[in-house]
Amino acid sequence: MKAVFIVFNQANTERVEYMLDRLEIRGFTWWNNVLGQGSVDGEPRMGTHTWPEINSAVLTMVEDDKVDGLLEKIKKLDEVNKEVGVRAFVWEVIKSV
Repeated sequence: MKAVFIVFNQANTERVEYMLDRLEIRGFTWWNNVLGQGSVDGEPRMGTHTWPEINSAVLTMVEDDKVDGLLEKIKKLDEVNKEVGVRAFVWEVIKSV
């Protein structure tokens, strides 16, 4: 099992919801109003007058065989509009209760 952490501009909210639904990923935790800046070329998302945009984030635990499909969809979503942005990070889940 893998943990997948997805950070995205709130403009992509409906697309991310749709993606999780289509891939039948039911369990997740969602955070709104996530502030930050991409490490490569992303502009700050701080919810301020200067940097008004805001991100959201989702953490989901998925079976290993769903990870590649999820990452492929995220990459395609990012390619639609690089300025809006979406990133995903994957961790190994050793144990869960």
